[in-house]
Amino acid sequence: MNLIKWDQLEDGLAPLSDSQRDWIETLEERVSKTLGSYSDTSIPVVNQDQGNFTDNEPIIPIDKKIESCHELLQYYAALESRYESIEYKRYCMYLEELNIRKDDCNSLCKDIDKALEDMSALSRQYGIVSNKTMSLHSATEQLISEQEKLNEIGNEIARYVKYFKEADLIMDKLESANLSVRSDTFIDITDKIDTNMDFMEKNDKFKESAVYLVKYRHCQSKVIGMMHQWIMNILDEATDSIMNSLPTSESTGDDPTSPDADTQTLALLYGRFQRILPKIKPIIIIMEKRSFKRQEYDTLLLECHQRYLMKRGGVISASVQKGLQSVKEKYNGDHCSFVRHACSLLLHASIDEHRLFYQFFEKKSHLLAGYLEGLCTSLYDILRPSIIHINHLETLAEICCILRVEMLEEHVQNHIEALEGFGNICLQLLHDAQERLVFRTHLYLQSDILGYNPSPGDLAYPNKLKMMEDIAESLREENRQAKIKKISVSSISSVSSITSNNQEQSEASKFIPIVGFDPIHKLSAPSSSSFNLVTNSPADLHGMWYPTVRRTLVCLSRLYRCLDRPVFQSLSREAINFCIESIERAKEKIETRATTLDALLFQVKHLLILREQIAPFQVDFTVKEYSLDFSKVKTAAFGLLERRSRVFALSNNALLEFLLEGAPRMKEHLIDSRKHVDSKLKAACQTLIQHCTKLLVDPIDKSLGSVINSNANVTSSPGSGNAQKSSALAKVDPQVVAQVVNEVIRLIKFQLPSIQQSMQLYLANRETESILFRPIRNNIVAMFTQLSQWLHGNYSSEEQLLIACPLPEQVSIMLSSSSLAHTSSNYSTNNQPQEQQHHPTVANVPTGVTTV
Repeated sequence: MNLIKWDQLEDGLAPLSDSQRDWIETLEERVSKTLGSYSDTSIPVVNQDQGNFTDNEPIIPIDKKIESCHELLQYYAALESRYESIEYKRYCMYLEELNIRKDDCNSLCKDIDKALEDMSALSRQYGIVSNKTMSLHSATEQLISEQEKLNEIGNEIARYVKYFKEADLIMDKLESANLSVRSDTFIDITDKIDTNMDFMEKNDKFKESAVYLVKYRHCQSKVIGMMHQWIMNILDEATDSIMNSLPTSESTGDDPTSPDADTQTLALLYGRFQRILPKIKPIIIIMEKRSFKRQEYDTLLLECHQRYLMKRGGVISASVQKGLQSVKEKYNGDHCSFVRHACSLLLHASIDEHRLFYQFFEKKSHLLAGYLEGLCTSLYDILRPSIIHINHLETLAEICCILRVEMLEEHVQNHIEALEGFGNICLQLLHDAQERLVFRTHLYLQSDILGYNPSPGDLAYPNKLKMMEDIAESLREENRQAKIKKISVSSISSVSSITSNNQEQSEASKFIPIVGFDPIHKLSAPSSSSFNLVTNSPADLHGMWYPTVRRTLVCLSRLYRCLDRPVFQSLSREAINFCIESIERAKEKIETRATTLDALLFQVKHLLILREQIAPFQVDFTVKEYSLDFSKVKTAAFGLLERRSRVFALSNNALLEFLLEGAPRMKEHLIDSRKHVDSKLKAACQTLIQHCTKLLVDPIDKSLGSVINSNANVTSSPGSGNAQKSSALAKVDPQVVAQVVNEVIRLIKFQLPSIQQSMQLYLANRETESILFRPIRNNIVAMFTQLSQWLHGNYSSEEQLLIACPLPEQVSIMLSSSSLAHTSSNYSTNNQPQEQQHHPTVANVPTGVTTV
């Protein structure tokens, strides 16, 4: 009853909503559509026990009215079973299929297990067979490798056995009588011996290797002996053929120094040896290649060097001695030519011997230098006796230049390796020549410069200069007359060409080189063609120089390129000092024969020449000298005597202080010859200035000098007593003062031109004359200034007019006018300005020449 009321519209137990009813209707429609798809209209009854649908079970009709709840539930259960059977039918079918497959799989698994068992048995049997196959393969490979090793060992043994087997074969070949050193078989034997010895030395652990090494060394010694004997025989035969074929002057009757004899000798000395070069060269190459690793071959090569040099020395020494002797006989007395040709002979011989040696041998040898030096020793033996007996300085200097410049610098420096021995001998000869030259120079400086005794002609100053000037004037007059004659005879066209030619000559005369001293080239006296005193002063000519000056400069020029710089510096200092001393002695003698002015100008001129001519020498004339200073010894000795009581004292010991303080000290002195010349020149110029000043103003100095000086001293110290005393002392008769002033003016007018003329005659340079004349003029003006001041202070105007003393400005103008007049006269005499003259002694007076 309750089920019926379940879905009643009114008072239902579970009333449905409209939407739920719509859903149920929709569900019924869908169910009806689904059920309509089946062919039958009945639903099989589900077997509850088995859970499967059966077609024989009764089907509840769908359109049957359900009356009770049990029917409803039954119907619901039937529907539910029907739906479940439809849904799980495919799974059941799949399950049945799976069961079938499972049974098939089980049977298949059994078959597989059986097959696996069969495969396992087969695999075990395969492993057994495979192991046996692999072991067989490994054994086969091992046998093959062992076979290869055995083959290699066999080949190596066969290769090694070859070195042992060849020993007997080589010994048999060496015993053959037909074996020649020059044959290819012999060269192959030497190669095999060397190779086999290297093998035995490297594999000294092989059995009997030491025995076979001894055998091969025996073979090598025999080969070396054959080489040695063959080379020595070849060298001996070549030497004997040369010695037997050398021409002699007795046999031929020819001059041994003739060109034909020299050509024949050279062909024998070098042609015969070069003829054997193709025979001996291959064997020497083999020895030189193997001498670097085999001491035996090196010893053999050294013996070949010795034998070669011995044979060459025996061949060429006689020819060299003969050539040197012939050169000595040919140039007997001509030492320079003898030295030059003798050195040239040995120089070419050394170069040829060096070239010939390296044609035979490529490896350098220290014996060659000794051989060449020994070959050149004959040069030293024949030249040294003649050199050490030469007394002439120019010859010794020329020999030194030949050895130093021509041989050592020009030849030895360009062929150092070939001429090393020749250079050593030349250096020894140069040292001997320099030693002889220094010795003779010392004697020459002592005898011919310091001890020179001048002749009257050497001291004939100024007569010789005037005579040379007269000769020059006559030559100028002759040239002028010749030019006038040419102009008068020539045509108008030639006049123009001559004029231009003369202009060119006058322009060229401005640039005539200074006749100065060249420290490198020889001094030569001017020839008649070059003796043109229009441009050169007579005092500037070399022949007019004082002999000691000329000799000193010539000597220095010879020594400049011959001696080493320290030796030359020492000798030059000594020569310059001796020259200055000789100039001073000559000045004293000239002063006794002529005037003091000539003597002083002579000294100044030659000191100027000396200073200018030593300037080109590129050496330092400064020399260090050392001396002992004993100045403190005397003081220390007096101190020791005063402190005798403290000689043995422990503190302040007098003896110890004497030893420390009284020891002589070494002092270093720098002596510069150039500065010495400058100082002497400066002193001579100052003396000349003083003397010229005295010549012009000596009357003032004698008569009024003491008065003027005393007046100056009194004026410098103020005081009335001193003023009265000065007026008393300084008052001199105006007539006497006027005579003195007139005498000085006369001397200036007449004496000054002669002084300037003498200066021009000796110095011949306006610049030098002006430098020397300037302090003289200043001294004269200063003297007149003092005189003017003294006159103004001590004399009245009338007395000053009586005295008529010129003012300092007037004196300066008078001196200048006199100088200008003298210059214009010289200009007209020489036909050219003084500025255009060129002289070798154009040099300023050293700085420091001041007025007196």
